[in-house]
Amino acid sequence: MRAALPLFVGCACLLLILPIGIVVVLGFSGGTLLRFPPTSLSLRWFAAFLGDPAWRAALWSSLAIGGVACFVATGVGFLAAYALVRGAFPAKRLILAVALLPIVSPTVVTAIAMYYASARLGLVGSVVWVGLCHAVIAFPVVLLILLSALQAVDLRLEQAALGLGASRARTLRTIVVPLAAPGLASAALFAFLTSFDELIISLFLTNAATQTLPVRIWNSLHMQVEPTVAAVSAFLIGVTGVILAADALLRRRRAT
Repeated sequence: MRAALPLFVGCACLLLILPIGIVVVLGFSGGTLLRFPPTSLSLRWFAAFLGDPAWRAALWSSLAIGGVACFVATGVGFLAAYALVRGAFPAKRLILAVALLPIVSPTVVTAIAMYYASARLGLVGSVVWVGLCHAVIAFPVVLLILLSALQAVDLRLEQAALGLGASRARTLRTIVVPLAAPGLASAALFAFLTSFDELIISLFLTNAATQTLPVRIWNSLHMQVEPTVAAVSAFLIGVTGVILAADALLRRRRAT
């Protein structure tokens, strides 16, 4: 039984990775139609992706929205995590449960609620507003990461700084933030990745001028299946892989 477990896990991982690998290979296809295996390999569709103004605009929208979501979710998440770790107040578990609701609730329900609020305020299509809405779903991920990171910060160091006359803000800036920096960087990376890959909320809140890469892929699949979509999908997979690799390096640094 023990010998069969690694084999089962390996097969399960292979089944999960196989579709991703197929998409990546299709992104390097040199043909004019999507077929697997490709008859030739080329970078023509990556060049078409980067050379198309509509795809480039979608990429810049994704980067801008992801930057706003990353900044807001990481900042608010750090303060919330610090309050939950160091604070002594009633209903702490209830507050944590409410803060994690965006993970539990269906994304489409959250998207519909955000759409009605955005439509009333006339903010549909605003890059900053979409970034703030993405920050809502990135916040629980940031909070969980920073709760773990801040629990590893020795309370006695903060007490020593406060005892020597440092203010709470200076203690946070000079003691807590440097010690929790690997966790902060990891949380920021995952906040950006959460926004960068988000589709449903972006479908409701963006317009033709501010659509993100996932929305552009969705619209392209509805109109026609072109090889450029495979190249963009491979690009998104590459971005995800780079961020996960960077997070792994940060975790290894934090462990040492």
